Amino acid sequence: MIILLNTLNYDKIQEEQTKTPVKGFCLLFFYFKLGDDRVRDGFIKVAAITPEIKVADVDYNSEIICSYMKKAEQEGAKISVFPELCITGYTCQDLFWQDRLLESAKNGLLNIAAYSKGLEGIYFVGLPLSINSKLYNVSAAISQGKILGIVPKIYLPNYNEFYEGRHFASGKHLNTSVEIGNQKVSVSSKLIFKCQEMPSLKIAVELCEDLWVPNPPSISHALAGATVIVNLSASDEITGKSLYRRELVSGQSARLICGYIYASAGNGESTQDVVYSGHNIIAENGKILRESELFTTGITCSELDLQHIEADRRRMTTFDNNIEDEYAWISFHLQETETKLSRYIDPMPFVPSRADYRNRRCNEILMIQAMGLKKRLEHIGCGKAVIGISGGLDSTLALLVTVRAFDLLGLDRKGIVAVTMPGFGTTDRTYDNGVKLIRCLGADFREISIVNAVNSHFSDIGHDPSIHDVTYENCQARERTQILMDLANKTGGIVIGTGDLSELALGWATYNGDHMSMYAVNASIPKTLVRHLVKYYADTCGDKTLAETLHDILATPVSPELLPPEKGEISQKTEDLVGPYELHDFFLYHMLRRGSSPLKIFRLARHAFKDKYDATFILKWEKIFYKRFFTQHFKRSCLPDGPKVGTVAVSPRGDLRMPTDACASIWLKELEAISEKEYI
Repeated sequence: MIILLNTLNYDKIQEEQTKTPVKGFCLLFFYFKLGDDRVRDGFIKVAAITPEIKVADVDYNSEIICSYMKKAEQEGAKISVFPELCITGYTCQDLFWQDRLLESAKNGLLNIAAYSKGLEGIYFVGLPLSINSKLYNVSAAISQGKILGIVPKIYLPNYNEFYEGRHFASGKHLNTSVEIGNQKVSVSSKLIFKCQEMPSLKIAVELCEDLWVPNPPSISHALAGATVIVNLSASDEITGKSLYRRELVSGQSARLICGYIYASAGNGESTQDVVYSGHNIIAENGKILRESELFTTGITCSELDLQHIEADRRRMTTFDNNIEDEYAWISFHLQETETKLSRYIDPMPFVPSRADYRNRRCNEILMIQAMGLKKRLEHIGCGKAVIGISGGLDSTLALLVTVRAFDLLGLDRKGIVAVTMPGFGTTDRTYDNGVKLIRCLGADFREISIVNAVNSHFSDIGHDPSIHDVTYENCQARERTQILMDLANKTGGIVIGTGDLSELALGWATYNGDHMSMYAVNASIPKTLVRHLVKYYADTCGDKTLAETLHDILATPVSPELLPPEKGEISQKTEDLVGPYELHDFFLYHMLRRGSSPLKIFRLARHAFKDKYDATFILKWEKIFYKRFFTQHFKRSCLPDGPKVGTVAVSPRGDLRMPTDACASIWLKELEAISEKEYI
């Protein structure tokens, strides 16, 4: 839930605003009072609305618009966008030349504005408006009984079925003010509506065709600082157009790193020559959050994450927003309300939910990994690779990648020295799977037991082998790494690293043990994605025995197998010790990719995993995540090379340049301050 509260005297601001026409920079804020700490989450509920109108029936249309404004408020929407020319209907054609229609439209706007006095939100409605003997297709922004500003359409389609140039003038250079009722209202294509108490909320407007041109006005809006673009549209429907429209909205929100609210005309518009589908779309940074079914009316709601938008813009240093002084900024205020999340929060942000996307992504990732290794082998003139095979997921993936790299190079797979190194915790299941895997793939199979060497080392350092502590475990990991390194020297190869991104984030690796290699092919693959990559390979390899082996590896609990088995079964399960990898991957994504605060991540995790984990469980493992992420960074600061495959990586030479002795105190303090009674 998000709390929005306002205490500003709007009338004073509006009074000061109207003293000067809009020229150059003008600071006219609209204010939310957001006194609750939870607003740091940055979510705001928005709505794209298609009412069922009657062409040229302004009274009816105004009434139905008001009814939808009320419904949107009841759903918690703070920004509501209606279609282009919705007060009159888009399809009035030459009726736009009728004074009676234009005056009725203006009165309709005043009635809608008056109705908004009892509502909490900002509303964008479309109408024709005569200014200085020219007719403009405009959007009016209204709130709390006031008309805040008027934004004219710039690009007027006058081709195929469109004849807007017959009736309207372009508002590209319009910069004035008009009297509507007893209000003096700024009119310009360069208005931004800004929230003082929620500084990341800055709204700008474009209308329909403005989006479809080579240089949409939303580009300059975003460069001036707008984080939300609203589009009032009347886009008729022809076959295939909805997909193109969807891609336009999605693409523009991605390029501009913004939220985009697109509301289009629908039922009730004239079908004399064309049909309107009411296709409403809400997008954020290239992702479609919600869209309406075609040929429907009503409200489409979701929540925009303004913190995410601003975090991405800060990260994108090429996003040059330096033209804010060309814009006017207009204000309004809201009372306290609650907003609940309805948007989907993906519990697996690293894994595409759609099977076709996921399969394509898996193939791409396997190729990136293989091409990275291929280049390394070519560069150093090496035709040998050494890899430790445990029968677990990570080493399996690393071997599959190495095989693909060798195939790309045209090298004999026997040049891959695949080594099983049974120790105190090795089970028959993992051993057998490892051996089957190596033989199916045609690698050079080697088996080297570490038991005697580790026992000898225990004797050397005076460690009692009956004490199963960190020394007991790490001696095994370091012995295995030593074997691999020495074999690489002996065979003239390089050691292939098997550790994944999730383990690196948590520091779940033995320093100078499995932590080290000569090329780490899995270094940017999170554990939740490793599983899908192996499954993809199993489903597409065309080898029944290999597929069966891979599926059994997938079904085996994740374990380092450093403690003796119990009755032949794995006794040491990683997720019992460090927590569920799906949670840690979720924390990692939102921390590094989104820059989100611990509290926000906690609340998102509660929403995403509400049917699986309770709040206390999530909070426990999030605290552990932050502690380990900060204290274990020294391991990441000396990582071997490895290919980046996604938007999150922890290479000290690339994505994550943080000091090894940075303190986690402010992050942990925020988590410690969580009142479970308040947030659960």
